[in-house]
Amino acid sequence: MKVIYKAVTDVGRRRKGNEDSHFSNPEQQLYVVADGMGGHAAGEVASHIAVEAINEFVCLTDGDKDITWPFDYDSALSHAGNRLKTAIHHANQRVIDATQERADYEGMATTVVAALMEGDSVNIAHVGDSRVYQFRSGELTQITSDHSWVNEQIRSGVISADQARSHPLRNVVTRALGGKAELCVDVRSLKVQSDDVFLLCTDGLTTMLLDQEIQESLARSVPDLDRATRELVDAANEHGGEDNITVLLLRFES
Repeated sequence: MKVIYKAVTDVGRRRKGNEDSHFSNPEQQLYVVADGMGGHAAGEVASHIAVEAINEFVCLTDGDKDITWPFDYDSALSHAGNRLKTAIHHANQRVIDATQERADYEGMATTVVAALMEGDSVNIAHVGDSRVYQFRSGELTQITSDHSWVNEQIRSGVISADQARSHPLRNVVTRALGGKAELCVDVRSLKVQSDDVFLLCTDGLTTMLLDQEIQESLARSVPDLDRATRELVDAANEHGGEDNITVLLLRFES
């Protein structure tokens, strides 16, 4: 399956710096988005370390099924799923190591969402509230579930999705790289079809736009990924641009 991709990142209208990072490795068919957290330049550092470390491990394990795995191999996942999961654990340790090396990096962390192709399947892994959506036949489906305080309250029935959008704790994540060595990474594998589009994004997009608005934007602009990414970023800024915005689109062709 051939992958066409396009990524755009934007500082938004309220922030002075951009703490988001993204990375695309078409040779490995690996695509990563991360949203850094922490004061000063630390968030930017954390997200950059994460995407670089994930790519490093995926490249290291290309075609080699006999390596010694630094973390447990999960027999419930495919080989590519294990590569991606372990790459995120590897990135988590890299961020933790960096926080211990410099006092000004203390407290930095990052979300991450990543996609790795394997034949006609795409493996999706994530930690935090950056998201993956699938756009198929004009319909948008959220693939990931946010690791956030408000999402836990929604799932418990304490608050509604509408209330979550304006809740003062809406930006509080319950999982992130850089917090502690033990990290739970959600991984799933999906069969892809020709003309499927996958959207990887930070919450700078999803806190500004409703899913319906994202769906309508993609319906207008796909398959032109240049136009599609720019329209999404512009729309998020028009709605306030309260955070950095990163959009990475993948379109699959037979």
